[in-house]
Amino acid sequence: MKTLHHLLIALGLACAVAFAAEQGGDIDFNRAREIFQRKQNGETISADDQAYLQKAMQAHQRQQQVPNAGGGDIDWQRAGELHRRAQSGEKLSAEDQAYYEKAKAARQQREGKGKGGEQRAATGPATGGKDSVGLTPLTELGAAKYKGEDGGLYGGGKNEPPPAHAAAAKKELAKIQPLDAEGKPSADGKVVLLSVGMSNTTQEFSRFKQLADADPEKSSKLVIVDGAQGGQAAAQWAASSDSRVWQTADERMKTAGVSDKQVQVVWLKQANIRPTEEFPAHAKKLAADVTMILHLLKAKFPNLRVAYLGSRIYAGYATTQLNPEPFSYEGAFAMRWLIQDQIKGDAQLNYDPARGEVKSPLLLWGPYLWGDGMKPRKSDGFTWTRNDLVPGDGTHPSPAGRQKVAELLLKFFKSDAGARTWFAAKP
Repeated sequence: MKTLHHLLIALGLACAVAFAAEQGGDIDFNRAREIFQRKQNGETISADDQAYLQKAMQAHQRQQQVPNAGGGDIDWQRAGELHRRAQSGEKLSAEDQAYYEKAKAARQQREGKGKGGEQRAATGPATGGKDSVGLTPLTELGAAKYKGEDGGLYGGGKNEPPPAHAAAAKKELAKIQPLDAEGKPSADGKVVLLSVGMSNTTQEFSRFKQLADADPEKSSKLVIVDGAQGGQAAAQWAASSDSRVWQTADERMKTAGVSDKQVQVVWLKQANIRPTEEFPAHAKKLAADVTMILHLLKAKFPNLRVAYLGSRIYAGYATTQLNPEPFSYEGAFAMRWLIQDQIKGDAQLNYDPARGEVKSPLLLWGPYLWGDGMKPRKSDGFTWTRNDLVPGDGTHPSPAGRQKVAELLLKFFKSDAGARTWFAAKP
């Protein structure tokens, strides 16, 4: 079990998926990691799941012994970490880049042929589920009801914050400025944008970081750090500030050369693994976990001003119970309830020191990502095609899907009047 733990926890889901392949058959390491996490949480797993977990362990052990294209051995843990760093936009040293290229060549050679030497396809469209589940995007629901809930990101059919909250947001955003490592205003300081979330979040945000860092409109004072991690859903982030997920975020901050006191903006996109309860119970559990995450974020990052919330992409093509529809769609209500509770003055979400103990940053919606599969959204024609999700589970975004989310994020931060104040070189 320790071997799989090292593979799936230490490396992270994105690295495991990129650099792990079973010899003679495919392993869905997303599923393996999920089973492992459930077992770690004390859940009794089925005989089939236990067998799959054992199969994944054996695949990883074989992988560690596979020679590379040049005849030597590849340290896949090192390769996985280099992959994560490269995907997050970090410039590798010449030695690390050479090792990374060597590992990629070895992986490509190994994945190029399956049993009997036949070619194996590594990519393709999602194959399960439906092209539409018949639900209406929250942004288009209006006064209609979904299980008792009306539409609009902020409720009442409205997709913009009410005037008082908009004014409060403007006030908080005005406080964002370049800070030095001690959190003091400095012309040479930085503004840190940090992502918080699970596998989909890191896959999408790492691509966004690449796009944003290359965009000439981005402020040179802004440092983007991908803190999101594969397999680390809301419950894992909410568990404890001492957990591994927070330590990994710390390590990424250090790699980026920034401090806790420079973090002023967060993009938080979360869900929970294998929800089973009917709505609204599972969404209320998610809201409770995210509330705890917000408390931990504010305690750790004292200058955190604003958290932009996001919800999941379309899961109608899902072939596992990781987080299928309608759970993916319904998770947006959890985020909306938090914003609404903050607007109502909930002390657990207080951001204003004049009102008591500060426990949370101010909450706003970021871009809304859900769309009903192939049915275009009315506002922008946005769709989720089968090519946007990976064939293994129909849940995680493919490179095309990651690009879609990355572009939505970039467009939002460049066009939203409040976000431009800290994102853009010339607001």
